Amino acid sequence: MATSKDYLQFILGQLSDLEEITYRAMMGEYIIYYRGKIAGEICDNRLLVKPVTSAINYMDSVCYEAPYEGAKEMLLVDEIDDKNYLTGLFEAMYDELPMPKPKKKKS
Repeated sequence: MATSKDYLQFILGQLSDLEEITYRAMMGEYIIYYRGKIAGEICDNRLLVKPVTSAINYMDSVCYEAPYEGAKEMLLVDEIDDKNYLTGLFEAMYDELPMPKPKKKKS
């Protein structure tokens, strides 16, 4: 099941207090970037974030789920209705998120 545009817009609205939240569509789902770093994914109308230590410590309860079969597990964010909670989660995670891999030059 692909993620609905309404769900994507709801999550982007909840994260609207953060600067530089962007997304990229990929096969009916969305990768969420925070200040240029991959922070999570929206898959099957679920918000999943990278399982970095700061996110695990920030969350009240931790539930691991794979975005799709065969993928690495990520943290399921249940508290999507709390805008302040989501903002704090993404801010807490930022320093631990890996830098994007440099793109290979075409020869």
